[in-house]
Amino acid sequence: MAELNKYLKKLVFGLDIGTRSIVGTVGYLENDIFTVLAQRVKEHETRAMLDGQIHDIKKVGAAIAQVKKELEETLSLELTDVCIAAAGRVLRTITTNVEQEFLTEKSVTEEDVYALASLGVEKAYEEFLKTNEDTDLKFYCVGYSVIHYYMNHYQIGNLEGHKAKLIGADMIATFLPDDVVDGLYKAVEYAGLQVVNLTLEPIAAIQVAIPEMYRMLNIALVDVGAGTSDISITKDGSIAAYGMIPTAGDSLTETIARHCLVDFQTAELIKRSACEMESISYKDIMGIEQIITSEEILTVLESEISNMTRQVSDKIKELNGGKPVSAVFVVGGGGKIPTYTDRLAQELGIQVQRVAIRGEEVMQKIEFCEEEVKKDSLLVTPIGICLSYYVQSNNFIFVTFNEERIKLYDNSKLAVVDAAMQADFPNDGLFPKRGKELTYTVNGTVRLLRGELGEAAQILVNGKEADIHTKIAANDMIQVKESTAGRQASMELQQIPEFAAKLSIFVNEKQVDLPVFASVNGNLQSGFYDIQDHDDIVMLNYYTVEQIIEFMDVILEPEMNIYVNNKVADRQTRVYENFSVLWTMEELNLSEVIEEIKEAAENRDLYGDTLYEEEPFEETDWYGESEIFKEDKTDSDQDIGAVQEETQSVSDSAAGAGIEITVLVNKSPITLKGKQTYIFVDIFDYIDIDLSKPQGSTIVTEINGRTAQYMEEIYAGDVIEVYWRK
Repeated sequence: MAELNKYLKKLVFGLDIGTRSIVGTVGYLENDIFTVLAQRVKEHETRAMLDGQIHDIKKVGAAIAQVKKELEETLSLELTDVCIAAAGRVLRTITTNVEQEFLTEKSVTEEDVYALASLGVEKAYEEFLKTNEDTDLKFYCVGYSVIHYYMNHYQIGNLEGHKAKLIGADMIATFLPDDVVDGLYKAVEYAGLQVVNLTLEPIAAIQVAIPEMYRMLNIALVDVGAGTSDISITKDGSIAAYGMIPTAGDSLTETIARHCLVDFQTAELIKRSACEMESISYKDIMGIEQIITSEEILTVLESEISNMTRQVSDKIKELNGGKPVSAVFVVGGGGKIPTYTDRLAQELGIQVQRVAIRGEEVMQKIEFCEEEVKKDSLLVTPIGICLSYYVQSNNFIFVTFNEERIKLYDNSKLAVVDAAMQADFPNDGLFPKRGKELTYTVNGTVRLLRGELGEAAQILVNGKEADIHTKIAANDMIQVKESTAGRQASMELQQIPEFAAKLSIFVNEKQVDLPVFASVNGNLQSGFYDIQDHDDIVMLNYYTVEQIIEFMDVILEPEMNIYVNNKVADRQTRVYENFSVLWTMEELNLSEVIEEIKEAAENRDLYGDTLYEEEPFEETDWYGESEIFKEDKTDSDQDIGAVQEETQSVSDSAAGAGIEITVLVNKSPITLKGKQTYIFVDIFDYIDIDLSKPQGSTIVTEINGRTAQYMEEIYAGDVIEVYWRK
């Protein structure tokens, strides 16, 4: 007893609640050796379990209580906590890949790795729901395994501590229906025990049967129980897949029962005896003594064994990417039937020697205190359940979330966010919400302004302030007040970058600053206008003469003449930045203006630095269009190449006579002579038009079908129009 007290804190009690029997194991792990202090087995008196699922909670609970009592009497201690495993009959798995990208390269922390795994579980659950829409059962994620980690798309063993911009993982997540887990919990509670760890039978078996050193190999573990055959696949150092088929030892027993005309219990004894005896005697239901040989039993079972191994083989290939594994380890009582391993090797198409039952061979680090205990394949899963406690320490716990009791699978990393997900709390209710965004267009380009962030969710765990990453434990009280939305996006028209504060023009030689307007959905608005969702905004960089008159609050006499940049205009003429506007009773003499332009061209500096030698002449757009104004400016700002050409042209002009070009003016050919180059105003020396006396509302000047500029160069063949518009 003194020796036992030394290990009390390390003791673990594991229950393998199987279809045919319940195996209870008590032991401890020290220095990588698991010591079994005591082990007891209790077979079900009735078929209270079928295919790995509890059908009669009370009867199963009574059997558990009997095993518990025997172990307590043997060890002289009270057992209160227990580890259990769920069968894979209704096991559902999802394999997925998840990635997380950081804004900049950073050192990966433990929290980053956990966040990545959480994203993977969430993604797997979403995929699970999509592929299982036809079921009304509620499933829980009962565990996950990371198959591979990736750093910047390259596989790596451990992410933590490395610098990366992108991390990822291949994961396998496992799901079980609520009723399976609840049935196990209630049966255990009926026996006066509390579950401290729940694992899956395939995971438990692999803890013993395939040590870490072998998991680099592509191996399948098949746990052939009574109701199900659970399958695990390892490769590249990790557990790559889980699966099951709902056919195992009981199907063989049922075949014997039908053939021998006996009850299920008698058929089970005949099946077990066939593994050890050449002939078995029994009484059928009529009370007649019968004898059957083990050879005859195998003949009767041949078809069913073929069916079982074919299903197992197909599932192994399915889980292994459509191909067989390199080797298969078989554990559990159902796989001990003669010819099972040979048939499975045949179905997989691998050597017979590579499919074998594993018992003592994989229990080198398992020691039994009780005498006459045989290290057998039947013990692999029961001991694996105990070892899973040290490796995983996973179990279901209950917490209260916003006054609702919910159940969570404890993976030792549970946080508030996990409880929120399980309670179907809206994801955006945990994080600050942005106010309504504002969408609008500026000159045809769609723009979006995000709303402000609101307040994060208010979280209390057991009455203390917490956040979504706060760790939680069994029976915690969690209260979450949903996050709020911030102010919706808003801005005034004047905050748009294209919106200028003012538009400066000259009216009757005096500078006037005009407030800038924009057209919003076809209506003029000032800079103080609050932009509304889906507004169509067009920035206006001009005023009409009519708008200028209204802004200045002046009254023009009907007979007044209006000029924009010294050109006859009307009230609808557009006026841009730095344009000049003149209204007067007098008429401007356009011929004098043209002479002034010609004089400016003759006196122009070759490098374009100054326009006049004596009186600078302001560059103007004679037709009030912003595009023309820009073209004038472009023509004046010549690059070095153009200056060199013009310099050469002047040199040529000084060296000899000019060139001749012929253009078509008002549909009549005219030949210009005496210059090396010609500009538009030169044609007024060759045509008969009186500019001193207006003969219409405005003079039209076009070149090649577009509005001409007085300073632009003309070439042979150009088509020119000059006339008064009536």
